[in-house]
Amino acid sequence: MTYSPANTIWVLLGAALVFFMQAGFAMCEAGFTRAKNTGNILMKNLMDFCIGTPLYWIFGYGIMFGAGTALFGWIDPFIMKDYSHILPAGVPLWAYAIFQTVFCATSATIVSGAMAERTKFSAYCVYSAAISLFIYPVSGHWIWGGGWLAELGFHDFAGSTAVHMVGGVCALIGAKMLGPRVGKYGRDGKPKAILGHNLSIAALGVFILWFCWFGFNGASTVGMDSDDLIVSAGLVFFNTNLAAAVATLTTMIFTWIRYGKPDVSMTFNASLAGLVGITAGCDAVNPFGAAIIGLACGFAVVLSVEFFDKVARIDDPVGAISVHGVCGALGTILTGFFATGVSTMKGVFYGGGFKFLGIQLLGVLCTIAWTAVVISVVFVLIKKTIGLRADKEEEIMGLDRSEHGLLTAYSGFSILPDGIVGDGDVSAPELLSPVEVGNRSTETTKTGQDEPVYSNVQIICRPASLESLKSAMNKIGITGMTVTNVMGYGAQKGKPEYYRGTPVEVTLLPKVKVDIVVSKVPVQEVIDTARSVLYTGHIGDGKIFVYDVENVVRVRTGEVGYDALQTE
Repeated sequence: MTYSPANTIWVLLGAALVFFMQAGFAMCEAGFTRAKNTGNILMKNLMDFCIGTPLYWIFGYGIMFGAGTALFGWIDPFIMKDYSHILPAGVPLWAYAIFQTVFCATSATIVSGAMAERTKFSAYCVYSAAISLFIYPVSGHWIWGGGWLAELGFHDFAGSTAVHMVGGVCALIGAKMLGPRVGKYGRDGKPKAILGHNLSIAALGVFILWFCWFGFNGASTVGMDSDDLIVSAGLVFFNTNLAAAVATLTTMIFTWIRYGKPDVSMTFNASLAGLVGITAGCDAVNPFGAAIIGLACGFAVVLSVEFFDKVARIDDPVGAISVHGVCGALGTILTGFFATGVSTMKGVFYGGGFKFLGIQLLGVLCTIAWTAVVISVVFVLIKKTIGLRADKEEEIMGLDRSEHGLLTAYSGFSILPDGIVGDGDVSAPELLSPVEVGNRSTETTKTGQDEPVYSNVQIICRPASLESLKSAMNKIGITGMTVTNVMGYGAQKGKPEYYRGTPVEVTLLPKVKVDIVVSKVPVQEVIDTARSVLYTGHIGDGKIFVYDVENVVRVRTGEVGYDALQTE
């Protein structure tokens, strides 16, 4: 075989760009989730690539590209057999193998975002391995490896279905089986917003992904040594960029009208939705078709996110199901309408009739069925053995600490409370030595004086416990409090922590100080309620201090004492 330097360099450059998409996914997922899980998320995005690479080398590539049957390639450990039947012109085996390896890793990493903030790290490693080992390779064989869908004429140029929809379906099944994060839905079933902690990092992730998508789609021509390939690559680049831009504009305008303000995070998601949607037909449609696909994905991503969040009640922190699953399927199907016949069958709008559209629909549905069935079995097995979801207490604490022993991914920075509401079901034991602050209220007086004495109940607790504490205080009639982010440690100096096997010297840990001046509700009730919410039985639950307050003055009205403490 004669190798082409131009084709080989083009494929290897594309492989490098697609690999760098891992950084984009990591930044997006970390930015759209909470600070207490950042280390866990970065670790997952690193490990799915490192787990998938050897597994794809050992079995995945042979299953996907082996000349076996229309349903399955062959078992070829370590890629030892002849693949000349499938290699692009002028591209050596190992160049094509690394190009396909990075695509496999992309499919696996999509699942991480939808199941973020409550999945056991061990479980993540197992299902990520399953995706790379046989779920993605089997459907990939049907589409790209000469399987039955390829024989029918199914067209998925760079992986709207083969890569993104497969990841999106796995994400949907996983998020459904896992259940929502603690505090995501209220008792009335309505969703509550759980804000990501770093929009700047999320934006960086989007820009990285957009840039790398030129390699994802463009290098899928797998060659640049002919005029036809050069023209095709130019069209692919243009369509990829156009669809993403139109989708982004569409969502910005749509959310502006729908919500009264243009939604920032949703608009970021729209950029990715447009990129996913155009991936199937970027070589087959003209710019008008690409613009319409982008327009459709811009609307679809908003409506889909709302549906899964509000109707289906499936908690997807980063919108991966909508971006990759829904828009991947949508873009593949729309190719059946807008394909011009340049590199594939003609679409409905270009005189091709409905045959090609039917093939596109069939391919999407069969890939969904295969992926959904197999990943469901994988998740059930994980759930029944090592467990799929982290414990409630670990989730509230943050997976950085519970899964990796990492105090924080932002050492030296103050981290704000994350804003979840937890319905704690861990009971605190009775006080060992009850302090007789008891039922003191406005009737209690200082010795020898007639003025009432109020009590300042000061609570030091974990930042993650703040929202649970606020909710509990509201239920007993406490309507005002002062919250301060502080740093400190107790007499025991916290639980020993380790970083790279070395004990961490605990100096100052992030805490929250809550001050509540009590006038009407008995002090002991406040203390008991706070302990019942904050208690986990672990070091770091916090402390409660009670002080006398001689008087209170409301600045605006001049009211003093009891009246100044009442809600107007």
